[in-house]
Amino acid sequence: MSVTKAERTVDLADFGPMSCRVASLPDARAWCNRLTRTHGENFSVLSRFVPPSLVEDFSAVYAFCRSADDLGDETGSRERSIELLGWWRDQLHACFAGQSSHPVFVALEPVIARHALPIEPFDRLISAFEMDQTKLRYETWDEVIGYCRLSADPVGRLVLMLLDESRDEERLRASDAICTALQLTNHWQDARRDLLERERIYIPRDRWHTDRFEERLLATCQKGYAPDQSFLASWRESLRELCSRTWGLFEAGSALVPMLKQESRPLIWLFLAGGMATLREIEKWNFETCISRPRLSKCSKLLLVMQAKRSSRRMVGTPGVHSG
Repeated sequence: MSVTKAERTVDLADFGPMSCRVASLPDARAWCNRLTRTHGENFSVLSRFVPPSLVEDFSAVYAFCRSADDLGDETGSRERSIELLGWWRDQLHACFAGQSSHPVFVALEPVIARHALPIEPFDRLISAFEMDQTKLRYETWDEVIGYCRLSADPVGRLVLMLLDESRDEERLRASDAICTALQLTNHWQDARRDLLERERIYIPRDRWHTDRFEERLLATCQKGYAPDQSFLASWRESLRELCSRTWGLFEAGSALVPMLKQESRPLIWLFLAGGMATLREIEKWNFETCISRPRLSKCSKLLLVMQAKRSSRRMVGTPGVHSG
């Protein structure tokens, strides 16, 4: 019997619902660090801009997010995902009660205490992954934004809390704008993969500007080229509109960086600039993400990392303001 990705990531054999094992704190921290360093993201979670004193804290929070994500997407069935996400929420509540056993929560428990992290952002993330099991289509832009409030905004808030930044509404709103824009960019970038691998379409129905949109989208994604030029033109129009609205969120969120402590700015700037660079790639590819997935090259990522410290010092607005 094959082992699913979720079973490997979360180590269900040793620490799953049927296990009574309790991880030690050193082992738990090593477990989270290993998971964080071996999973690829657009930018390394443990970049050079994470203060050394916060590496273990970032690893624990990332391990929670990565594990919950895999429990939602990598179990082999939606029913199994719902079951395991319910177990993961039980583990979260046990953690806040001081009764952790899984390595993620053993490592997370002192982080929660050290930074006074609330349970709500963690709980909202689990809710987003639960929603992914039952809601595969979105009617409006506002519905997609509502999903991002669960799936993306909590991550940004947790990062600000780990950095011990002020939790005032102005900073949190700007953080939410960045995280929502990052999530939307990921949706537009991964449109083909989301449909073929997850049966999900995040392009809202009120942006479907042609008849038989879903049927024609599926045919295009499956073939990997454009057999229907009229559909492709309509797709470009839809995605151009959505990307334009996403730019507005990035630009609103850019106000966050000057509000932060100097040492926090490069890390946040890097995520912001990386998301904007990815959105520009989508535009360069003429919005044809139903055919292939645009991505930043290693060289582009390296250049952004090199620019992060210098640019964040002088930044008073958006990194590389979009010119339309």
